[in-house]
Amino acid sequence: MLPFVKMRPMNIRTLLVTAAFTLLPISELRGAIPYAVINGIHPLFAYFFCVILNALLGPLVYLFLDSLNKLFYRINWYRSLFDKLVTRARHKVSSKVDKYGYLGIMLFVGIPLPITGAYTGTLGAWILGLNRKKTCLAVAGGAVISGIIVSLLVYFGTEAASIFIKHV
Repeated sequence: MLPFVKMRPMNIRTLLVTAAFTLLPISELRGAIPYAVINGIHPLFAYFFCVILNALLGPLVYLFLDSLNKLFYRINWYRSLFDKLVTRARHKVSSKVDKYGYLGIMLFVGIPLPITGAYTGTLGAWILGLNRKKTCLAVAGGAVISGIIVSLLVYFGTEAASIFIKHV
């Protein structure tokens, strides 16, 4: 077990906050898994709970884009914000899709950095007119990869990050 985490009984509040972090575009798995583990949820349970929720974002984003987005788009400030997000998502995702196809979507979602994740990956695929089913599978695969990376970083701490950082 992790030395800095004291296992305690799981409570509904911790699960709900973890779910909220997973579903928020700003944090997704990067914020949810560490929060869950620090608050006493077993790392393996945190991984599966968060990854499953994050994988569901693909279909949820498509549902939003097909329904509520059409209504909200009539509001000027929303249209402006949405158009900026679309431009940024197209720029971020198109080069990966052009080069790697759906694997590019999966890798884009799988890299746990800001502005990468299920929301941007799905929005980018929607903008590019990609197949929904294949996109949702790619987003789910990316969530699995991102969850593994974040879980390993949480489990092994700063020592795991050292493989990505060259010390001079």
